Amino acid sequence: MELLSRTLARVKPSPTIAVTTKAQELKAAGRDVIGLGAGEPDFDTPQNIKDAAVAAIAAGKTKYTAVDGIPELKQAICAKFKRDNGLEYTPAQVSVSTGGKQVLYNALMATLNPGEEVIVPAPYWVSYPDMVLLAGGTPVTVEAGIEQNFKMSAAQLEAAITPNTKWLIFNSPSNPTGAGYSWDELKALTDVLLRHPHVMIMTDDMYEHLAYDDFKFCTPAQVEPALYDRTLTVNGVSKAYAMTGWRIGYAAGPEKLIGAMRKIQSQSTSNPCSISQWAAVEALNGTQDYIATNNETFVRRRNLVVKALSAIDGITCPVPEGAFYVYPSIAGLIGKTSAAGTKIENDEIFATALLEETGVAVVFGAAFGLSPNFRVSYATSDENLVEACKRITEFCAALK
Repeated sequence: MELLSRTLARVKPSPTIAVTTKAQELKAAGRDVIGLGAGEPDFDTPQNIKDAAVAAIAAGKTKYTAVDGIPELKQAICAKFKRDNGLEYTPAQVSVSTGGKQVLYNALMATLNPGEEVIVPAPYWVSYPDMVLLAGGTPVTVEAGIEQNFKMSAAQLEAAITPNTKWLIFNSPSNPTGAGYSWDELKALTDVLLRHPHVMIMTDDMYEHLAYDDFKFCTPAQVEPALYDRTLTVNGVSKAYAMTGWRIGYAAGPEKLIGAMRKIQSQSTSNPCSISQWAAVEALNGTQDYIATNNETFVRRRNLVVKALSAIDGITCPVPEGAFYVYPSIAGLIGKTSAAGTKIENDEIFATALLEETGVAVVFGAAFGLSPNFRVSYATSDENLVEACKRITEFCAALK
């Protein structure tokens, strides 16, 4: 009898976590390392949110809660969806979990049967395909390359749908590219989905409030109300409110689906942290002013990184509409050899050589399903970004 399950053999560890862990290990060993791998704002959690958590502790709100969220948080989530997206939900249609990742996992575990397919546009967040595999489904990737601004076309979506398609996972602004779908671009996709009533939509809106320049965020059920009953709208407090460690994600959707997700959660983790839930109530109900201030910083950092990387021969770096990532192509560097003698045969080798030779940690593009690229998170200080870009420039200039 084998110790480990066959299901585990279908998945791999998170590459983004692996890169961050490697960078931390090198730092602990005394190396001068700049980590650009983590998808985590470097801003502190706003004071009003921290105060709400302290008040919750002082008030003794430290016990078990309802499995999928306290009523006050569900009401705040309903108010958020109405305020920001024009979507009407009741608390019975809302689920709160330990981070957005658990929301997605619960939904897939509650719905997928062997042989059922989930369309995942690539580049994708690293966990989407593996969560589908863990749930017994089959991920179907649709590549959207740099030539189409990393956005899947309506024709590509139409071609990917089969009788076995259960879900489309949709993410805008995107991790890893920062690409955001306009209203018209999203409407073209929802028009396709209207023709295929058996397909559900799982929309990951985690970077909703990190939208820059003239880009206006929109979400599928908002663009096409006829898809409301087929859409699970997923969000959380980690990115916009700098609350990554608080671990609160949420979703709203069909009541039957939410009930099934509650059942999964009741037999796995049970309720999210009570203190984090009260903090999230304040995040959603309290002032939102700091989001615009933080976004000004992100835009400055984005422009800094795009300008520096675009100036490197062999690298193409599009300007993203949102999130805090850039996803440059290194197509012009493939086949060259580094100063230390490493031949750059693919983006994983590029990222490994960059870390070993310069101390800059990035995530290789193959982890996100599209090569040859790498992801830079610019959610760190200007000083770190300037120095990292300098090292990347020098590393690339030394390639022969």
